[in-house]
Amino acid sequence: MYNLSDAQYGKDNVRLYKVHRDAGTGVQTVYELTVCVLLEGDIETSYTKEDNSVLVTTDAIKNTCYIVAKHNPVHPPELFGSILGKHFITQYKHIHTAHIDITCHTWERMTIENEPHPHSFYQDGSVKRQIRVDVSKASGINITSAIFGLSVLKSTRSEFWGYIKDEYTTLPETWDRILSSDVDIKWRWKHFGDVSDVEANVSHFIEAFASARNASFKAFAEDNSMSAQATLYKMAEKFLDCVPLADAVEYSWPNKHYVEIDLSWHKGIRNTDKDAEVYLPQSAPNGLIKGTLTRSTLDRSRSAKL
Repeated sequence: MYNLSDAQYGKDNVRLYKVHRDAGTGVQTVYELTVCVLLEGDIETSYTKEDNSVLVTTDAIKNTCYIVAKHNPVHPPELFGSILGKHFITQYKHIHTAHIDITCHTWERMTIENEPHPHSFYQDGSVKRQIRVDVSKASGINITSAIFGLSVLKSTRSEFWGYIKDEYTTLPETWDRILSSDVDIKWRWKHFGDVSDVEANVSHFIEAFASARNASFKAFAEDNSMSAQATLYKMAEKFLDCVPLADAVEYSWPNKHYVEIDLSWHKGIRNTDKDAEVYLPQSAPNGLIKGTLTRSTLDRSRSAKL
């Protein structure tokens, strides 16, 4: 005998673009999203009894994304995800929870002759903004936001020494090295009771993307890094200082290595230690450092891993 212990279904990869036109100024703003909707509720019989009467079609789920986007703002995505999730648990009595994942494909406004252009944009594909919204009839709204692929590099003021040395260790100590990473930042917001609570905090969601980036840049640039771990912690501290509604933040940091190239074989060229100027970037293998910083005022139920 077996039990269906978990069941979710929905629509993935719903591509959505919306343009906001300011009638007064003629300035347009564009938003492009990829949305995934997964629903939970009294749907077990569709799996176990071949009963389709409990299923909202995934085609209808897709169409709902478009209609909700037409009648509501899609920015910030935390609000759009909350409105979309609330729709599903309100429209269908047997649906108890809606999980909304949103990837933002950010378009930046072009600057032409030192002026922001009213309707032309460019895209930096290296950085992704992602949102997870869980809307539940029983427990309200939980939101997690994230930035993926924030590339950083500092050419000096990074050290690494004093670590464990045993028969497996070949890495030499260094007091000056290149430190680089593609940083992923994920943070959990405080709990929200309903969409109105989310809507009341829209300014925090709008500001958080820039705050996360700027706080991380500041801590990374100003730190005399003793290790990637120590710098990660300082970046997380700075983030929580700048985003007061975040309960916790997780940083994931691959340590991208740049290796000195010994050129002494060619006419005695010195290119190591203090003479190093030319390096070999290495993509793999790489160090991987992760850490989560949680506000000490939280109870244990809200302090779990993101």
